[in-house]
Amino acid sequence: MYKKNRKSLAGSFIYTRKTHEKENAEDYVELIGDLIQSEGEARVVDIAKRLGISKATVNQTINRLTKKGLVRSKPYRSIHLTKTGKQIAGSMRKRHNIVYNFLLSIGVDNKTAEKESEGIEHHVGRKTLLIFKKLTRKRSKKK
Repeated sequence: MYKKNRKSLAGSFIYTRKTHEKENAEDYVELIGDLIQSEGEARVVDIAKRLGISKATVNQTINRLTKKGLVRSKPYRSIHLTKTGKQIAGSMRKRHNIVYNFLLSIGVDNKTAEKESEGIEHHVGRKTLLIFKKLTRKRSKKK
């Protein structure tokens, strides 16, 4: 069976590696969007605290996100999402909520669903996400 599915398996590994590359940027823009919404601004110190990492690490990532056109930032100032950054943040928030609600609908407790949906949201394809959404609606209608 392994020999027959080698190409398929290789494709899965490539897909997962590409998804991992985007995951960090997606997490950052989602968090920055959440901070702006809840606190009115996103600062390096707040991001570092939320992620449990150093401010230097956050600054390095913010510089990469600036080069990718996802954020605007000046030293010692708030971080702002670009139009593209806002779109990605909104998309990730929606994906997160769909996965979170799906996990709740199949009986996963709130704390676990919140923790696990944070990782799953990056790896679920569009088709699977639509099925999660559909199944969640069906389950909520039955209740």
